[in-house]
Amino acid sequence: MSNILVNTIKDTGNNTLLSSDGSGSVTASSSLASSVQSVGGLQNTPAFEAYNTVGGSLSDSVATKVAFDTEVLDTDGCYDNTTNYRFTPTTAGKYFVYLSICMYGGAVDRIVEPNPAIWKNGSQYKALRWGFDNNYIRIATPTLVSIVDMNGTTDYIEGYAKLDITTGTGEILGGSNLHTFFGAYKIIGA
Repeated sequence: MSNILVNTIKDTGNNTLLSSDGSGSVTASSSLASSVQSVGGLQNTPAFEAYNTVGGSLSDSVATKVAFDTEVLDTDGCYDNTTNYRFTPTTAGKYFVYLSICMYGGAVDRIVEPNPAIWKNGSQYKALRWGFDNNYIRIATPTLVSIVDMNGTTDYIEGYAKLDITTGTGEILGGSNLHTFFGAYKIIGA
């Protein structure tokens, strides 16, 4: 095995592109960082993650948009956490999207199917379907992941929940970022 040891990498004009402090930390020159950024490389942005703090009710078998009202991360201000609860990225590309919704059927086991869904531009794009047949449960936290193409101008995504229960109304359990959350980030190089 061979090793090449350097602290600085320079271009043919003797301009520093990368430098190392000798302990594993590498710094890119501002011109290299600008060049990489201008071609859209080495950044997983725009990116966001938000969670639901207020919970909410779920009518039987009705797709309901979830109000992910508290941002953990919003790199480019592309997530609306107050009105539409949607992510509208300003950079075209493929995005890794994840959605987890904690659904509660009540004090007795009555959940038949807890189904989270990612909606794109007002229509269901991807959905997860869990079925418990006659083995009803009380609480479920299904998580859905997908890769979604976004045009960087008008495309947007939202998180929805649909709960099939034997009787009554179900709930979304919010309150912290542990169970009911929604996020996305741009995939580098895709």
